[in-house]
Amino acid sequence: MAETFLLDIAQRVVEKIAHLSVEEARLAFNVESHLRKLKETLSRIKAVLLDAERQQHQNEKLRLSMWKLRDIFYDAEDVIDDFKCEAVRKQVVNHPNITFKVRFLASCSLPLSFSLKMGHKIEVINQRLNELAIEWDNFNLGQDTDNRHVFNRETHSFVNSKDVIGRDVDKENIIDLLMKPSEGLDVPVIPIVGIGGIGKTTLTRLVYNDNRVNRHFPLKIWICVSEEFDLTRLLKLMIHSINKGEQCDDSTVEALQTCLRSLSNDKKFLLVLDDVWNENQARWIELRDLLRSMGGLSQSKIIVTTRSLKVASIMSSILPYELKVLPHEDCLILFTKWAFNDGDDRQYPNLMRIGEEIVKKCKGVPLVVRTLGSLLFMKTDESDWISVRDNEIWKLEHAENEILPVLKLSYNHLPSHLQRCFAVMSLYKKDSIYYSDKVIQFWMANGLLEHSKQKQEWVDVGGRYLNELLSRCLIQKETDYALGFTFKMHDLIHDLALDVSQKECKTVNSQSYVIDENVRHLSFCDD
Repeated sequence: MAETFLLDIAQRVVEKIAHLSVEEARLAFNVESHLRKLKETLSRIKAVLLDAERQQHQNEKLRLSMWKLRDIFYDAEDVIDDFKCEAVRKQVVNHPNITFKVRFLASCSLPLSFSLKMGHKIEVINQRLNELAIEWDNFNLGQDTDNRHVFNRETHSFVNSKDVIGRDVDKENIIDLLMKPSEGLDVPVIPIVGIGGIGKTTLTRLVYNDNRVNRHFPLKIWICVSEEFDLTRLLKLMIHSINKGEQCDDSTVEALQTCLRSLSNDKKFLLVLDDVWNENQARWIELRDLLRSMGGLSQSKIIVTTRSLKVASIMSSILPYELKVLPHEDCLILFTKWAFNDGDDRQYPNLMRIGEEIVKKCKGVPLVVRTLGSLLFMKTDESDWISVRDNEIWKLEHAENEILPVLKLSYNHLPSHLQRCFAVMSLYKKDSIYYSDKVIQFWMANGLLEHSKQKQEWVDVGGRYLNELLSRCLIQKETDYALGFTFKMHDLIHDLALDVSQKECKTVNSQSYVIDENVRHLSFCDD
């Protein structure tokens, strides 16, 4: 699980207070106690932020309280930056090469008035923090920072092949890879990679239940790995997949691997590891080495589904199978299946015309097609269809919308510094062609790049961030050029960026009348 977004901001503010230079601190001669108190309060709240992040998904009051805290953190950061800015201004004023006129203008703001103003600001921030700290006492938050909340998805191997549209070619390609003789001693792993909702699990189900696969592999094992790549848990899931009656809840790893070896009985097997997020190579090697003891390994195969190219490279030496979006025609057939009872679409040609436009906005992602189709099932009023067509996906009611929760897993797994960089990309228009050097400059200008421990140049740090977004399938590379490369962001991923940044970023045009005072990043658009 990625570090909480707020923890990153809190840590940055505490570090800025700690690193105020002597010159900067001198500007605050009458607010040192306020600064010290601010640092202490921030440190106290920072200690329970991870638990707050874990609990906010089940506590709406806590979630809203965290948004208040975010605004306070940002205001505190602004105040510290004001100290640094004032220190630079004084250096300019006192520099011997500065002309009298510039010195006079720069000296108009008296240090005493500055200190009084900053003292008042810090006092107000401390008061707001204290009020919030009292509110947080009611949430019973703990300081166990290792107590991360793990969301384990559950998937299964059953599929109704009649409900799957447009994946026949992909299915045959994966089956060809399964039937291909293995080379070398490495565990043969076939990674299927793509964004959330693209249909990786569905495709794997089609393959898993194919008669040719059933004949080729006497033993088939399906487990959903999800976020917790724990050896003991995975062994138990594998054992239960083979024999649901096997009692092994309290067994040691040694007993579990002995039981698994006994159940597999040296049979050739197909193992599906669905929804893998683990980027710790050591954990994978631990499981891989244990699988080698099962026998029949040279003819066995493993299918891994993941959203991360990095995960795929850790687990397999072969190129990943990158699942592409569905063609428009297949999306339209899928949408019709979910939006109408059989044959009813012919009775509503007007709705189908609107439906074609809705399908276009799905941009080939089956989960979106299915969700929007089911959202309109049994609805024959044109206004309902027009509303879905004209609204952004991220603005749909969450109770009826399973799209964003699925996509948000990708965002939640980003490190906190990448979460911020990803969120501000919502300020770009949909379908934009992004230029890597300009995006990096944009991040630099907004102070979103972290200092590198390897003393890298800022451009190199930004390049590393973009490569990580590429590996997680959140952006797609287009072409290389002298200063970098161009890339695009799928409309669905852009909707995710809009959703996670809606209280932080805002794009406005001549028709925009209301802007939240807490918005931190504003983009002006001419249409």
